[in-house]
Parts: sequence; structure tokens; C-alpha cells
Amino acid sequence: MSVSVIIPTHNRAGQVVKAVDSVLAQTVVVDEVLVVDDGSVDNTAAVLAPYGEQIRVLRQENRGVSSARNLGIKDAKGEWLALLDSDDHWLPEKLARQLAFHAANPDILISQTDEHWLRNDRLVKKAKRFRHKEEGWIFVPSLLMCHVSPSAVLIHRSVLAEVGFFDEDLPACEDYDLWLRIARQYAVGLVDEPLIVKTGGHDDQLSRRYWGMDRFRILAMEKHLDDHPGRAAVLAELEKKCGVVAMGAKKRGKEHLYGEYKQKQRQYRQMLDRY
Repeated sequence: MSVSVIIPTHNRAGQVVKAVDSVLAQTVVVDEVLVVDDGSVDNTAAVLAPYGEQIRVLRQENRGVSSARNLGIKDAKGEWLALLDSDDHWLPEKLARQLAFHAANPDILISQTDEHWLRNDRLVKKAKRFRHKEEGWIFVPSLLMCHVSPSAVLIHRSVLAEVGFFDEDLPACEDYDLWLRIARQYAVGLVDEPLIVKTGGHDDQLSRRYWGMDRFRILAMEKHLDDHPGRAAVLAELEKKCGVVAMGAKKRGKEHLYGEYKQKQRQYRQMLDRY
């Protein structure tokens, strides 16, 4: 089972080293480590140079995390792909536990692990809704919120060949979008141990850059309006999220957006009533 690890990064010279070191410290040997430098203008190149041939560095103009991940996926040589955000890191047994899981469950082509959360260098207690990750056929529960962490994922490359890569037209919630497309067709495995450490509170996080993140989740859900077993759940969540975005727009004095999302909310309510 050959594994390629893909680490996208942008201006995180102070953090990407810890991410890379955590991959190289795994108890199993990783076949290749790809760091995709998405147009960094800090000293990212300098801090990566000492790794030499232990890693491969791909560079591109700043096009966003989806483009960086996709570049790494396309260039990777491994049968299995593992993602790691440059501000997160793995615990030493992470990859070994997942490889053992897939060896025991060869029909499952994507898995994730549980995680610790770190904020301001301190472990924090996860919010109640995040305390237990779903597994199996998780399409419907994934509509409410993102149930998969990119840094926790190990995925067979055939899955992405089937459903497509990260949507580079989405400025945020690109992971939510991809996991929905995957979860509709594939069961998602879970290694129920906290084997990654996710950090938060950075100024460059997308959730701080954009208001109304549900706008992007709506775009992702609108890809699933065709007839399938989860369609009623999609319509119900679209109706709910359109209402949330509409109220957010009203509070910000964005009357045009308020009207647009209220209309969408009525539309999806009507579709659900006819379902």
C-alpha cells in the first residue's frame, strides 16, 4: 500500500516544519511527502530546503488551498493519498493505524481518525456536536456540518478519479463539498483514536475571511438535487441554511442577498412539500 502525503501551505513557514516532521516521524515509512507551496512570500522555501530529498516541493502562484491540494493529488505517485494541512500535525501512530484498518477492511476506500484540538498552544475540549465522528454511510449527517477533517483522511486515489477533486471555484467549504460527493457513493471508515492535532485561531483561516459560510455549503448541496435516497434531507437542509444566510444578510444590511436567499428558502420549502 504505497502512500503519498500532500501538504498544501501558504505563508506558514513557522508551522509547516512541524507538519512535515510529524509525517517523517511516523512509525511506518511514507513513500513520498509532497509539500505544495501555494505562492508563499515568507521564508517557506528556506525552511523546507534542509529536508533535501526527504520531501518534494511543488510551487505555484497563489491559487488557494483547493488548487494546491489538487496539484499535489495529480502529481502524487502513491496508491493511497493522505492530506495534512500545514498548521496541523500527526501523532506517530496515525498512518500505521489507518493502514491496518484498511488492510482489515479492504472494501473501505476512505477513512479518517479522531483528533485533538489545539488553540493558542493549549488543548481545548471539542464542542459537543464534534465529539463523536460519524462512520459508514455518512452523507445525510454530513449535510449539517463537515464531519471529515482533511488532515485525518487516508483515501484511495480511485475514489477521487470517480467523484472528482476539490472544487477550485469554491472560496471556502471546499472540503465539505468533496466529502459530500464522496459520502454519497462510499462508506467512510473511522479509526476512533485522536491521532492528529488540529490547530485553530489563525488570522488566515477561511472562516475568518468570509461571512456566511453556509453560502458555500448551499452551493455544495445544490449539486445533489437529483433523485437519490438522500434528496429529502438535502432539501430540508437547504431550506434551513438559506434561512440562516438570509437573516445574516439582513443583519448586515445586504438587502439584495436577503431577498435572494429568502426566495431560495421558499423554493426549497415548496420542493420539499411536494417531495
